[in-house]
Amino acid sequence: MKTIFEYHDVSQSDALETFTKEKLEPIFNRNEFIIRADIFFKIENTSSDETGKKCGIRLSAPGPRLFAESSKETFKDAVSDTIKELQSQIRKRKEQIKTY
Repeated sequence: MKTIFEYHDVSQSDALETFTKEKLEPIFNRNEFIIRADIFFKIENTSSDETGKKCGIRLSAPGPRLFAESSKETFKDAVSDTIKELQSQIRKRKEQIKTY
């Protein structure tokens, strides 16, 4: 499984990469059909203090790619919300893949 990180207007963080990989590990262990993850971090200009740190994750799997993103106060919160959304999408994808 390959993991690629991209930063837009944000400096690279090894701690953030480690946190994200740890959060993604259960998804990769349970879903062997996922072959790659592209993770995007960027800061957006917002008027709210509760948003602005944006995380987007794109997973490569059979069929259309899975993508989710969220904007929160910290990158760790954004990663957690994004992964929750991806788990929901994976669950739906697995229902479609079931063989008969």
